[in-house]
Amino acid sequence: MVQFARLLKTMTAATLLSGLPLTVWAQVAAPKPWQLNLGRGVTATSENAYQAHMAVLWVCVAIGLIVFAAMGYAIFKFRKSKGAVAAQFSHNTRAEIIWTTIPVLILVGLAFPATSSLMKMYDTRDSEMTIKVVGYQWMWGYEYLGEGVSFTSRLDRKSEMLRQSGKKVSLADHPDYLLDVDNPLVVPVNTKIRFVITADDVIHSWWVPALGWKQDAVPGIINDAWTQIDTPGIYRGQCAELCGKDHGFMPIVVKAVPKDEYQAWLAERKAAAAPAAPVSTPAAAAAAPEAASEIASTAVASEG
Repeated sequence: MVQFARLLKTMTAATLLSGLPLTVWAQVAAPKPWQLNLGRGVTATSENAYQAHMAVLWVCVAIGLIVFAAMGYAIFKFRKSKGAVAAQFSHNTRAEIIWTTIPVLILVGLAFPATSSLMKMYDTRDSEMTIKVVGYQWMWGYEYLGEGVSFTSRLDRKSEMLRQSGKKVSLADHPDYLLDVDNPLVVPVNTKIRFVITADDVIHSWWVPALGWKQDAVPGIINDAWTQIDTPGIYRGQCAELCGKDHGFMPIVVKAVPKDEYQAWLAERKAAAAPAAPVSTPAAAAAAPEAASEIASTAVASEG
């Protein structure tokens, strides 16, 4: 009885919550336990996807209500106990025209906003920067084209140690277990960024739900996509294509920061990637004139 009461309480709460405004659900990019709706994300692409999802959802809800209401009415109004007799006909031309025309009109009505959103999703023109993404078994490679900055990003060491320990991992052990990396992809906010995506070995798929899209990384093929993040933050994703035994251990972390912070990070990366200058010591500086004098004397002697 206690378990039944708990179940009834849970179902009642879910029923009540389902009637709340949709703004209650998924106001942040990260998914939440018992989340019932699609996340809104942090880009225009993800917002378009969310709006399309909600439009189709309400169309489906309306159709479902009409169909089940008609079924309920027919079941109780024309039941055998009231002496109802089933009609003896094979088809009704008018009904068939109606239930064919209405779905076609609904699909055409949904096609226009969907097509517009898809066209915007693949329009990479006027991008302010380009990042090359390469999938490897089992990590990601990033290259900021034209900047001379590149690095690999793989599962962070703490997650790697925990997954190999054999223990049952909890949030207390690692809040971002299997969703953290050693080198996150750092990008500026309010900047249109083009991604060119490929793979080195097998098919991968670069997917960050908060950005509102995913793109396959295929060896020998360059796919492109774009994003513009308006809200600073850390957004996590994973490879979405089964790519081998460690497929579940190649997460993606995108860190969106203000433009000045991004420029400082980029300058630091460039400095770290630059070749080291030769070290000049006092002894070397003192020996330099003597070496030059010796070379000059050798040249004069050879001329003589």
